Amino acid sequence: MPPPEYNPLAPTHDPQFPTELPQGNYDIAVFDNRFPSLTLAAHDAPTNIVDTMPAKGVCEVVVFTQDPQASLGSLDVDHLELLLQVWADRTRVVGGHPQIQYVLPFENRGVEVGVTLHHPHGQIYAYPFVPPVPARMAEREKAYYHTHQRALLQDLIQQEIKDNQRILYKDDHAIAFVPACARYAYEVWIAPISPVATFIDLTPEQRRGLARALKTVTLKYDGLWNRPFPYLMAWFQAPTDGQPHPESHLHAEFYPPYRMRDRLKYLAGTELAAGLFANDALPEAKAKELQAVSVNLQTLATL
Repeated sequence: MPPPEYNPLAPTHDPQFPTELPQGNYDIAVFDNRFPSLTLAAHDAPTNIVDTMPAKGVCEVVVFTQDPQASLGSLDVDHLELLLQVWADRTRVVGGHPQIQYVLPFENRGVEVGVTLHHPHGQIYAYPFVPPVPARMAEREKAYYHTHQRALLQDLIQQEIKDNQRILYKDDHAIAFVPACARYAYEVWIAPISPVATFIDLTPEQRRGLARALKTVTLKYDGLWNRPFPYLMAWFQAPTDGQPHPESHLHAEFYPPYRMRDRLKYLAGTELAAGLFANDALPEAKAKELQAVSVNLQTLATL
């Protein structure tokens, strides 16, 4: 993240730090990050003792609303549906570039996760290869699909519905739940119940359900702590390689820090070094806490 004085979202009269926000009325804005980690213009990677590639890719900023005090939870469902359509459009456009293989929308929220730009916004990173985490995810999804001819997450969701302990929101098309395999306290996944590979493949009904699920989860987070709750939200979808991916299942994963003895817990040695997560909270217990938070959605379908 750039330092606060380089905030590209804040209005300013200083020509050295011009605002990137477009003028006029709009609901959602998308523009290139002024401080990108990746760019399609990258070339000639520096010589190193390990194999190194040019940092080719795309980094975009997605401003969720013109209201600087808003959040995903405060936006209405129609607005969140539009955001899902924006992510689909950027997946189509950015993912259509021949150098791009994977498009990852995400939101970092809160100073606790390092955010210095406080206007409600997320980012889109697009890579010239499938990054390690979604690559490992895809490997397991392909193996499962080869054996069962069904998507792995599709079957996991059906097991969650059958178990009916950790569900935060469910309608005919979308679901939000604390997964039985939660690595973090208050970790939540959101997904369409029937698998689709990317944002582009969502039906209007699925998009509506996901918007309602997204609003429900973010309202529950804030309601649980009676404050803006910090998290990382990442959306995983199929690679943009032009190939069919029946094994893929679009979904979001929320990774929040959590309060433990009056402090916020972050990743420790076993998580960072070994990649093995030691969670001292039962998923069922944290799901009950979130389930107990009442949120105000019209015709809310939640368990």
